[in-house]
Amino acid sequence: MNKHILAASIGLFALAGSPAWADHLVAIAGPMTGQYASAGDQIRKGAELAIAEINAKGGVLGQKLKLEVGDDACDPKQAVSVANTMVNKKIVFMHGHWCSSSTIPASDVYNEAQIPMATVSTNPQVTERGLKNIFRIMGRDDQQGLVAGTYLAETFKGKKIAVVDDKSAYGKGLADEIAKAMEAKGAKPALREAITAGEKDYSGLVSKLKSAGVEVMAFGGYHTEVALILRQAQQAGLKLTVMGGDTMTNSELVSAAGPAVDNVMFTFAPDPRKNPAAAAVVKKFRDAKVEPEGYVMYAYAAMQLFAQAADKAKSTKYADLEKTIRNGSFDTVIGKLSFDAKGDNKLPGFMVYQWKGGQYDYVKK
Repeated sequence: MNKHILAASIGLFALAGSPAWADHLVAIAGPMTGQYASAGDQIRKGAELAIAEINAKGGVLGQKLKLEVGDDACDPKQAVSVANTMVNKKIVFMHGHWCSSSTIPASDVYNEAQIPMATVSTNPQVTERGLKNIFRIMGRDDQQGLVAGTYLAETFKGKKIAVVDDKSAYGKGLADEIAKAMEAKGAKPALREAITAGEKDYSGLVSKLKSAGVEVMAFGGYHTEVALILRQAQQAGLKLTVMGGDTMTNSELVSAAGPAVDNVMFTFAPDPRKNPAAAAVVKKFRDAKVEPEGYVMYAYAAMQLFAQAADKAKSTKYADLEKTIRNGSFDTVIGKLSFDAKGDNKLPGFMVYQWKGGQYDYVKK
């Protein structure tokens, strides 16, 4: 999402939000600063509007909601610090974090403090550790990796495909799943490489790709690195098609990658902006000059999940919320949410998208 638009619109929803006397503290956490801050802005915008609308209808169990915001900058140590701060503030619900490498350690803190949380983090380990407090409202990397790897093997048959990751929990996990799915379809990666996120010079990787005759790169990681790799590939005369994961939904990629963004495909859940039941909410965002792309609607849905669960349970106590969320079904702007015993979304789905003309949409079959 464009940072300037977000900066201009920041606080549009906050005024409708959160009186100081509110009893119900809910929270979001993610990268509010740093190179992935635009994702944090998306989460903030979604949560702010949801809370404003919930409060306008009387709040939850007769009390208004107040939003706490934690900045982990996608750093695992900072995420644990944020989690401890939120526990001390006595929040009753967390939507976060964003990077799987932050969500995994932070979720242990919330679990010990008995605070329920929703997350969009996709690494399988988020829900494979037996924690009872965590509910994933997105699918998993072993699901989107299967979709991406199968698509690559079938669509680019005979072309050389490299699989690259940024060494993060999210990036490496996704890249491994893509490679596994490709190999299951008989398409062995021509190269399997790793980079260090946050660097500015990826010419070494680009040289390897070019000398190996690679035309397609599957990437596990974040949009900032993809933009740099694409620009440097272009400078080296390498036309590269990229397949990424759900973090490629960020429109910062358009300005950062330039025209090469049209070579980027990615997997993401079905676009909630196309959900007819969400049309009124989409309009409210757009009226406020906020495009509800990426994780905006997911943060909105997380707050809907909390409000509906608390109303059904007639309680914001952990035991009541956890049981209600685990056994319930909830209508949200991203569709119906219900969860299995691990806390995974029972109806995950991933589609393949492509950037074209500054917008992303499903790939044309």
